[in-house]
Amino acid sequence: MHVKPAASALHRVSAAGRRLGESWSGSPRALDVLTALSCLALMALDLPGLAAADNSLNGPSAAAVLAVGCTSLLARRRRPWIAYAVSLLFIGWLHELTLIQFALYSVGRFRGRRAGVLATVGYVAFALAMFSVPGWPEPAGASLSSFLSLVVPIGVLASAVGIAAYRHDLVRELDVRRAESAVLQAVQQERTSVARDVHDFVGRELTLLTVRSEVLSVRSRETAHAKDFEELADTARRAHLVLNEIIVQRGERTSTPGVDGLAALAEESGRAGSPVRLAMAPEARGLSPLRQAAVYRVVQECLTNAAKHAHGETIEVTIAADGPRLRITVSNGLAARVPGRVPGRAPVSAGSGTASMAERVRSLGGTLTTTRTQDSYSVVAVLPRG
Repeated sequence: MHVKPAASALHRVSAAGRRLGESWSGSPRALDVLTALSCLALMALDLPGLAAADNSLNGPSAAAVLAVGCTSLLARRRRPWIAYAVSLLFIGWLHELTLIQFALYSVGRFRGRRAGVLATVGYVAFALAMFSVPGWPEPAGASLSSFLSLVVPIGVLASAVGIAAYRHDLVRELDVRRAESAVLQAVQQERTSVARDVHDFVGRELTLLTVRSEVLSVRSRETAHAKDFEELADTARRAHLVLNEIIVQRGERTSTPGVDGLAALAEESGRAGSPVRLAMAPEARGLSPLRQAAVYRVVQECLTNAAKHAHGETIEVTIAADGPRLRITVSNGLAARVPGRVPGRAPVSAGSGTASMAERVRSLGGTLTTTRTQDSYSVVAVLPRG
């Protein structure tokens, strides 16, 4: 049986394969090709024995058979059972146990624990049946216990590694889905917040329009314009009702503050240990309520992020007029890493704050960019003033 030479080189080839595989991690097809080549390289160590002892194959024909068998690994993601069946054929015909290791790993990796256990049991049963055939395996003095001590660990180890990788993939996929869900939820919440701000601000203006129209209707009751003012009041009232129906208010809630709330926000951040230097252009106070709410949300989220990731660092907040646009810049330094100091526990963060902040800015026709360097982090949001 020609397993020992292959097993002795397994770690070296596997280590080289992992290093090369890291550069190909973005291409599953490339990884499958690399796996097939690695298996072929290991089985090539058995070519002299295959040509001389195990069967009637000569060197070139044995190499061709092994190459064809390794190509079954190219379908290991969608059809791992093909490689498994070919590997069992190799066991019965060529007494070759290298391909079965890759096949069992593939079944466990891409089909899960139940399939991996089933494949391992089938492999051990098949190999035991083959061992019971007279003349197989050929090495003299081979006992059942010594044979099983080689066959069983090979199958169990390969399948166990594949199952562990399968579980790791599931956990990683779950983490990715959770992160995506958190971002989507944050964006949805921000859209809801924008809609409620629209309800509050626009609803107030519609109320004033309704009242003014009714007053003008009363004053012009004896004129030809009385009916027009009455229709205007009815239109404003219906628009307010439609706004209430579209944007459902859930519980008591106040509107997002405007730029007048930034000073209190800066003071709160300073009391928490992150001082803020706030510079705001007078033009910011002339923004519409919705745009002021967006400025407040951007600064609020930036201060929160700075408190998490750069606690104690001074935060620079600049709100300046840039022609027809308003530019909000929030920057802070990053805590320096002292050599030899054990870093503290990373702050809890879902990574969804930036997404919600960007959604608020985009909803008003603006843009938001973030820049991180080795020692600083900055956020720049640009909003149209008109």
